[in-house]
Amino acid sequence: MLPLQQPSPLQRIDVPLTRSLPVQLYLKRDDLLHPLVSGNKWRKLKYNLLAAKQAGFDTLLTFGGARSNHLYATAAAGQLIGFRTIGVVRGDEPALLQSSTLQFCASAGMHLHLVSRAAFREKESSQFLDGLHKLYGPAYVLPEGGTNEEAIRGAAEIMPELTEQLGTAPDAVCCAVGTGGTVAGLARSAPQSTKVLGFMALKGWHPPLDPACPNLHYLTDYHFGGYAKTHPELLQFMADFEAQTGVLIEQVYTAKMLYGLLDLARQGFFEPGARVVAIHTGGLQGRLPQDRLPVVAPSNAQ
Repeated sequence: MLPLQQPSPLQRIDVPLTRSLPVQLYLKRDDLLHPLVSGNKWRKLKYNLLAAKQAGFDTLLTFGGARSNHLYATAAAGQLIGFRTIGVVRGDEPALLQSSTLQFCASAGMHLHLVSRAAFREKESSQFLDGLHKLYGPAYVLPEGGTNEEAIRGAAEIMPELTEQLGTAPDAVCCAVGTGGTVAGLARSAPQSTKVLGFMALKGWHPPLDPACPNLHYLTDYHFGGYAKTHPELLQFMADFEAQTGVLIEQVYTAKMLYGLLDLARQGFFEPGARVVAIHTGGLQGRLPQDRLPVVAPSNAQ
C-alpha cells in the first residue's frame, strides 16, 4: 500500500486559546498520515483499495464536487498504487476545471467526467452506473465522500490507536461530519464511557443515529451557514489557532469542529479535567486560493 506515518501522532494542545479551558485537549494528527492521501480519506480508502485489488479491478470510479477531498485523495491513491481513476464531477460548467482540486486530480491521471447537477442526483441509479460502465469498462465504485462499510471499518481503527497513545480511552472524541463515515467508525469502536461527538459541516441534516451507539451525539450549531460557507469569525479563529499551535487546518471541516469544541468546553459541556481528543481529518488542499469558500456573514455561528 502506501508509506504512512502510522500511527498518526497525538498532540497535546496547550496554547493561550485552550489554556483556560477545564479540559485536556489533544489533536489526533491524521493530516500527517500521508502528504497526499491524508486524514480520514486514507482511513476510508484503505479497505476499499484492498477490496478492489482482491476483486481484480484496475479502475476506481467515484463522485464528488469541484472541491472534493475525496476525489483528490482517490486520484492520488490511484496514481501511487496503480489504479486507473474516473471522477464523476457534480456540475458541467467548464470553469469548474479551474479548481485546484480538479487540476490536481487531472495531473494525477484521473479522468474527469462532468455531469449536470440534475444528472448527478441520479448517480446511484443502475441506469446511470450502467452508462458509466459502458463508457469506461468495469470499475470498483466508491460512493461520494467515500463512506461505505469498508470506510467505516477503516475509521474504526482510529480509536484503538489513540487509546494506546493516551494510555486509556478518552472521555470524548470529536470529529467533523460530512457523509458520516468517520464518526460512525469512531462510535463503533469506542467504549461506552467515551462520548463520540460529530460536528456537522452541513446544515439541516445529519446521519441517522445508530441504536447500537448510544454514546454518539451530533452537534448541529457550528456549520457557519452550511457546507459551502464560512465567516470572518471562523477565519480569525483559524488564524489564531494556526499561529499558536503551528498546525494548519481548513475552513470546511476541521476549523468548524475545533471552534465548536472550544465553545462547548467554555460552556462546561465536559466534566472538569476531561481528556478530549479532536480528529484532524486533513483536507488541507482546500486552503488553496482557487478552492477557498465564499465568506458570508450570518448573524451568529449558526
